[in-house]
Amino acid sequence: MAQQKDQTRQWLSWLLLGGGAHAKFDEVVKNFPAALRGKKPRHLPYSAWQLLEHMRIAQEDILSFSTSPDYREREWPAAYWPKAAAPPEDTAWERSLRSFRADLRRMVKLIENPKQDLYALIPWGEGQTLLRQALLLADHNAYHLGELVLVRRLLGAWL
Repeated sequence: MAQQKDQTRQWLSWLLLGGGAHAKFDEVVKNFPAALRGKKPRHLPYSAWQLLEHMRIAQEDILSFSTSPDYREREWPAAYWPKAAAPPEDTAWERSLRSFRADLRRMVKLIENPKQDLYALIPWGEGQTLLRQALLLADHNAYHLGELVLVRRLLGAWL
């Protein structure tokens, strides 16, 4: 049984880090042209900046909920999506990338920790477990990473 739980942790890490058919985060954001980060492709309601920030904010929120009894729910959708299509300053894009990567590493470290029970109910939640939160995060990141690929393609900036 312990080996099965360790394998579950390994699979979750693999999934969160872009395993399987998913694009990997660093591949999708690599060399994203600065001039296109705030552009909304025709017929799409968001820019690459808005997607990146939404992913960062949602991931931080999922991690915070998973680890903090002091967690406070944010207002949906206003608190999860930036209003501005473009980064507020030149350094915002890189800062967002660093923050996203750091929180992803924290989540992977959390689920890889054998002292963390993946199946225990989160006491301040409503039926959530760490396993459920990790799957939610993997699903959410994969979905929006696919959208980032689409934005790059529509802007003519896909590798």
